[in-house]
Amino acid sequence: MGSLYRPKYRAADGTQKESAIIWLKYRDALGVLRRESSGTEKEQDARRLLKQREGAAVEGRVIAPRVDKITVAELAEDLKTEYKANGRRSLDRIEDAIEHLLPTFGPLPAVKIVSAHVTAYTAKRQAEGAANATINRELAALKRMFSLALKGEKIHRAPHIAMLQENNVRTGFFEDHQYEAVLTYLPAYAQSVVTFAYITGWRVRSEVLTLQWRHVDFKASVVRLDPGTTKNFEGRMFVMTPELRATLEAQRAVTEEKQKKTGSVIPWVFHRTKRGRQLKSFRKVWVQACIDAGVPRPHPA
Repeated sequence: MGSLYRPKYRAADGTQKESAIIWLKYRDALGVLRRESSGTEKEQDARRLLKQREGAAVEGRVIAPRVDKITVAELAEDLKTEYKANGRRSLDRIEDAIEHLLPTFGPLPAVKIVSAHVTAYTAKRQAEGAANATINRELAALKRMFSLALKGEKIHRAPHIAMLQENNVRTGFFEDHQYEAVLTYLPAYAQSVVTFAYITGWRVRSEVLTLQWRHVDFKASVVRLDPGTTKNFEGRMFVMTPELRATLEAQRAVTEEKQKKTGSVIPWVFHRTKRGRQLKSFRKVWVQACIDAGVPRPHPA
């Protein structure tokens, strides 16, 4: 069994004092006695880390005790690697967010970051004129870094990262009667897209048109977006309404019919060509449908 302790040291005035930081003492998978800083003053957090180390020893895994030396810059590299490995299209946005984060957080030990650091960073970015939505994208990237590090057992705690309120409610959406009027003037391939976007409120170009069948779970009646593909980099789930389910079932039937004719697998939910290639835009038919229906033309995304 491992244990927790606070090392004693002699202060400059000659008195003996006790460290505020809690340390761990345990034996690793090789039987080597390890002493490691928990990087925290909280016993609950330190005990959680000790349990992780003891669990690793039982499983035969040796973890190098360098938690207090891992910097945020290292976590940022891990995040970029994860995005590249999974082929995420939002890699450029993550890299842009990291560029803003590193000057402030980069050289600091990850376990030393607390919510006060995040608050100071937020205030600094606001003073520089950055919009709340922009700052939130950067904070979401920072949060993702810590999440990956926790899962990989590189660190044992993550700071609370509060997101800002965004005053970015999209305007210009249709009323029900306008939506129904425009829908009648759209071709079938665009009707399903607009119906999906109208029900879910998801962005057409970045979230709806990129949807694949692996994101649709008819059994659980949900549609999911992967972390890193949404505006705030976090995953998203939408429970199917009866109308949404009917739309997706009809689209699935169209997809299966095309697959039978072409002998190919079509991963995209929304497609237009005979071979089922991804539908990337329908701007021209959208504009014309709005004109024909005699309604204002909000952007479908």
